[in-house]
Amino acid sequence: MLQSSNYSLVLSLQFLLLIYDLFVNSFSELLRMAPVIQLVLFIIQDIAILFNVIILFLMFFNTFVFQAGLVSLLFHKFKGTIILSAVYLALSIAFHIWVMNLRWKSNSLFIWTDGLLTLFVFQRLVAVLYYYFYKRTAVCLGDPRFYEDSLWLRKEFSRVRS
Repeated sequence: MLQSSNYSLVLSLQFLLLIYDLFVNSFSELLRMAPVIQLVLFIIQDIAILFNVIILFLMFFNTFVFQAGLVSLLFHKFKGTIILSAVYLALSIAFHIWVMNLRWKSNSLFIWTDGLLTLFVFQRLVAVLYYYFYKRTAVCLGDPRFYEDSLWLRKEFSRVRS
């Protein structure tokens, strides 16, 4: 069971990782002259996204809904966030690999191919959706209905059984 003090700590950690991700997305292009620093920031960003996904699943596993066996209800309710998180992680890794491959040896040149620009735009658009849905899901998982037996849960359980 997730206590309110633990929930505050987990939520703060999630928001801190989201803020770091937003910071790297906003300012990483300013560091193109220092590719090693940019590479380290990209690696930490990808790890932060992965940690956010792991924390999200740990929060799912901690709910009474999950423990009651209604896993499909949780995944159905939050499937948008789960899919967006996976897509965003894949797009971020692809973008980071492509950028570092193009700019590693010639960091003084401003290189933007059409494919890289397209990937950049998609990655940033998905990032906005990821921030919104992830934050909404993290706050929604603080609802006490998910952590205790309730009439709502009993109705969902009987609906699934029939």
